[in-house]
Order: sequence, then structure tokens, then C-alpha cells
Amino acid sequence: LGLLYQEYRDKSTRQEIETRRLQDSQTDPEESSPSEETPSEAEPTSTTESKAPPQISLLRNSNSRFNLWQDLPEIRSSGVLSILQPDEIKLQEAMFELVTSEASYYKSLNLLVSHFMENERLKKILHQSEAHILFSNVLDVMAVSERFLLDLEQRVEENIVISDVCDIVYQHTVNHFSVYITYVSNQTYQERAYKQLLQDKPAFRELISQLELDPKCKGLSFSSFLILPFQRITRLKLLVQNILKKVEEKSDRETTALDAHKELETVVKACNEGVRKMSRTEQMISIQKKLEFKIKSVPIISHSRWLLKQGELQQMNGPKTSRTLRTKKLFREIYLFLFNDLLVICRQIPGDKYQVFDSAPRGLLRVEELEDQGQSLANVFILRLLENADDREASYMLKASSQSEMKRWMISLAPNRRTKFVSFTSRLVDCPQIQCVHPYVAQQPDELSLELADVLNILDKTDDGWIFGERLHDQERGWFPSSMGEEILNPKIRAQNLKECFRVHKSDDSQRRKLGSRNRQ
Repeated sequence: LGLLYQEYRDKSTRQEIETRRLQDSQTDPEESSPSEETPSEAEPTSTTESKAPPQISLLRNSNSRFNLWQDLPEIRSSGVLSILQPDEIKLQEAMFELVTSEASYYKSLNLLVSHFMENERLKKILHQSEAHILFSNVLDVMAVSERFLLDLEQRVEENIVISDVCDIVYQHTVNHFSVYITYVSNQTYQERAYKQLLQDKPAFRELISQLELDPKCKGLSFSSFLILPFQRITRLKLLVQNILKKVEEKSDRETTALDAHKELETVVKACNEGVRKMSRTEQMISIQKKLEFKIKSVPIISHSRWLLKQGELQQMNGPKTSRTLRTKKLFREIYLFLFNDLLVICRQIPGDKYQVFDSAPRGLLRVEELEDQGQSLANVFILRLLENADDREASYMLKASSQSEMKRWMISLAPNRRTKFVSFTSRLVDCPQIQCVHPYVAQQPDELSLELADVLNILDKTDDGWIFGERLHDQERGWFPSSMGEEILNPKIRAQNLKECFRVHKSDDSQRRKLGSRNRQ
């Protein structure tokens, strides 16, 4: 608990990566990792029974640096480690991590408020409206975290062997965690306001730099504190998933873990949708202003529409041009805007404008990759509009700048088209997998942001270093550089990952049926 949450989280995910690396190199995935092993030599146990169980106070013992439940002096001296089964010890560790990580998170939130938000000099620099956008409802978030932590701590103090924590997670998620949706939905405005303040107010920029240098911050940036709530609510869902994987099947603890996970997933989805809604609305307005219609105008702005991909491609001139021709003059530039329900085909014109000359519903698009036709027709594919703006079928022969760009367009244009590797939701025995060892922030709408230790199924890959993947814990899909991850080579570990994933989502059969066709960006 001496660690700030940013440090705690980084240390935990790095340990998770190393554990998986070790498991991947072993022949038996059930072999224990170093972090999960029970002590080889238990400390001497007292023959005298205690009248009351030892108490472990996470808030009062704020200097504690214990990482594992089994390393606590109260646990080692109790003799309980020689009684519990290895699987139960792993479960205790998973529940204890949820509690200690919440304590670390609360400590970081407290620092955000006391060190930054309540700084008197900062209050004088910021207008009230600027402070509101920057810090949003962080006081509500901190109050919820404190109440949650106190309930968790009380449960830990009831007995040295933790009975359950997911029932507490469930109650707090249902009754209190809506504050996270409010905070995270403000993220787009928060980021913009912070950048604007750094640019427009030198006094703000200098003060923030000074505050960041304080030893309390341990070299962490102000922005790393601002994004804590979003990181925490996402991580909390993963911690519950980790507990769910370790509880006995068809038990009361499995039921409470499934309930808690389902409610957390609802909150996380609402947070994601809140962020997306803010940015998507502004993006659609910006695109609408750039389009000029040569054909019948199509209304672009809609609450249910968002951009999936945009970019330039080369179109082969002439509707019936032979594929055998080799000259580069055959191609001319066109620009595509692909939305979740609509494709708009344009040509760029002066003034950063785009003239629309064709369009089609996304559901009426088909793609076909050309066989190798030589260098000039490399990365060429056929796009068919079953019903275009003139209510007729149309075909376009399009050339991308690289193999990865061609595949990205083909998958975005026709998401139900079979990929090189089939998704785990098809229930195949095996599927290539990769774990993230470097975080990645998506640069395009069809890309997927990655966190350390994310595990993904590889659905497709290109020769120029890109992977189309599906993350196991939330089934989000997207492209990312292959250099961000390490492939999981042990088939037993891959099978175990899939089994655990199915177990986590088994409470929602309707969701499982949708997983194979989901293509959310």
C-alpha cells in the first residue's frame, strides 16, 4: 500500500505478463507460477488458538508493502497455509488483490484531490468552470471508493480466510458506481481543457510542473492521476474475472462473482459509450461540413451513426478495364468515408472538401481480393455495391498502399467476411493468441487500444507487421502492430484462456451468440 495506484497497477500487470510467459514455457499449464506458490516451509504455528481472528487494517496500516495475502504475518503465523488447498490459496490471493488495489487507488485519488485540486495557487489560476471540467465529480468518485474500501476492509477483518468480496462489489456497483459514468463521459472535454490550459496559461503550466516534481507524486504526471477512475473501473472488472476463474463451479461464490461481473460490465460499457458519444458527435459534424454531393444528398449526422474508417485509395479507371494492364496511369485517387451503416465514395477537391459521387448501405457491400497480378496490381481488391446511389449494382477495383491497409479496408467494408483465423467464438479447439507486452493507443477508428497483459485471439495478420485481434475479456476487435505483443505458443495455455473466457461469460447466453458477429470499433 506504499505504492500509488499507477505503480501498483503497472507492477501487477508486469507480474501477470511474466507469469504467463512462464506458463507458456511449461508443458503443464497447471504448474504454479512463483507468485502463486504456497511457501515451501510454513512458519511455526502456535498450538494455542486465538480467541479472536487477527485483524488486518488496510487503511490504518497505510505503510504496509505486502503484495501477497500469504505473506502477511497474521496469515503465516496462523497455520492456515498448511490447511488450505492450493486452489483456495490462489482464490484468496485474487480476492486480496482486489482489496489492496482499491486501497492503493484510494490513496492516489486522495493525492489528486489534496495535492492538485485543493492547491490554493491552482484555485486562483483556474476559473470555476475550468476547474469543474478538469476535475469533474472526482470528489464523488473518491467518496464512493472510500465507502467501498471500508466495506472490503471490514470483510477482510472478519476472518483471516476471506469468505467473499464479490457480493460487496455487486452491491456497490449497483448502488454507487454510476459516478464513474459521469466522470468518464467527461473525458473528452477534460483532455481538451487540460491541453488548452497548458497552452493558454503559463502560470498553470508552471504550477502543474512544480506539483508533479513533489516526491509525493513519485515522478507521475498530473494527467496520470486524472485518468485513474477510467482505469480503475476497467481493472476492477478484470479483477472480478480473475476471481471468477478461481472459484469452484456451481458454488455460491461463483454466482456472486458472475453477478458482480455482469453489473461491472454494464458500467464499463456505459463509460465507453459516454466517451464515444462525445467524440463521435463532434466528428460527424466536422465530416458533414466537408462533403459536397454530386449525387442526391444523403444526411450524414445521425445519433446512431459513427465513423469506422476513412482514407485514400486508388481506383482503376474505366468500368471494364482489363486486369492485365500494368500502367500506373490506370489509377486515380478516391476518398472513402465508411460509417457503421453507410459508405460514401468521394473525390477530394480544393479547400479540404470532398465531392461525393456514390454511396451505399454498409450491409450491401461485398469485397473480393485479387490473386497476385504483379507489382502494379499488388494490394488490389474489388469492392461491389449491390445497390448504390442510383439503385443499381456497381463495382470498383481499388488499390491500397500496403497489404495491411488492403486487409483493413476489406475487413471494415465487409465485417462478416471470413478472416484468416477463425474467432474463438466459433468454439474451435485452438486459435492463435497473443498477449500485450507494450501498451498501444489506437490511432485510427479501426484500431484497438491495448493495455499491458491483454490477451487476444489473432483473427488475421499481415506480412507488414499488423494483427487483427479480438480481446478475450471484452470481445473488442481491431488492428494493432504485431510488435506490441508476444504470441502464446503453448496450446494448453491457449485452451485454458478460452475455457476461462467462456466461463466468465456463461451467464449471458444471448451475449455469447452475438460474440462471433460483433465488430465494435
